Amino acid sequence: MAPMGIRLSPLGIAVFCLLGIGVIYHLYAGVLSSRFASFRQKPNVDLRDLLALSMEAAVQGGREVKRIREDNTLEEKSKGKTKEGASEKLTLGDLNSHRKMFYLMKNTYPYIQVNSEEHVNAEGEATLWTRIIPKEILTKISGGKEVPADKITVWIDPLDATQEYTENLRKYVTTMVCVAVDGNPVIGVIHKPFTGYTAWGFVGEGSNVAPRASYDTNSPKVIVSRSHSGKVKSFVQAAFGNNTEIIPAGGAGYKVLALLDPTDEEQEMADMYIHVTYIKKWDICAGDAILRALGGQMTTLKGEQIDYSGSEGNTGGLLASIKTDHKGLVKRLPPWEENKQ
Repeated sequence: MAPMGIRLSPLGIAVFCLLGIGVIYHLYAGVLSSRFASFRQKPNVDLRDLLALSMEAAVQGGREVKRIREDNTLEEKSKGKTKEGASEKLTLGDLNSHRKMFYLMKNTYPYIQVNSEEHVNAEGEATLWTRIIPKEILTKISGGKEVPADKITVWIDPLDATQEYTENLRKYVTTMVCVAVDGNPVIGVIHKPFTGYTAWGFVGEGSNVAPRASYDTNSPKVIVSRSHSGKVKSFVQAAFGNNTEIIPAGGAGYKVLALLDPTDEEQEMADMYIHVTYIKKWDICAGDAILRALGGQMTTLKGEQIDYSGSEGNTGGLLASIKTDHKGLVKRLPPWEENKQ
């Protein structure tokens, strides 16, 4: 006897049972599907944790850079030529620092994109982050600033200023980590291996470095790459006059720090940083983030923001400044076309 007094034939009972099974199957399949989708979705990452991890990665890489330089075991070789025709150096310091930094990041957050200057096919390190957050970060940055992992791109430079490293010009050498969210630089870390100092900035949250009290844009000191200071000299003087002081220096990280309150006696001071040729994003992302955290800017020579997603190169040159009229500086620059550089 069926419910409600309805009498069913054997065929009707079979159909009724099949319909019930179908409903249960679809309900169960829907639950499984949502669970699998949840499993495939990358988790969120707390940016304060990522700042602390970035600092630890830069420091660990820096230890390798310092040790190999002091032991004089560089094993120097050439990776080829830069776009300017200079030899692009590679040392054991670059490689060992890469392994420390890259695998510390990937072992801790295997689901985030990490781009490094070096692309070494070597066994990874089993290092894991201790999840200890330095007190200076805890006092300045609150937690809970989470973003989806698939929006994050990390750029690491295991050894900035390799040419100067081989020449034992230690003051220019840094290790750097940058965290970009949707292509925008948010966290920047620049570590000096030979002094032990680490500069960091978190856009909208804070920094442990500061701008200087004032900057001269009428007769500025302009810091440029020592590898092609002659090429940029005429460009700078066309904008700011023949009396403009050009400071040739190594390392993009060092040049950004030259715009800030000096952290040591060896640090030179400049009013702006200009680069007129192709440059990789791991060279400039950390400095861009620190400048943004302090209210400064780093743009292409045409005043465009640099996108830190996608390809590794920036072809638009760069102008970096702080506490100045950045748009006004861009307007003073002479016409620039990348295919002429």
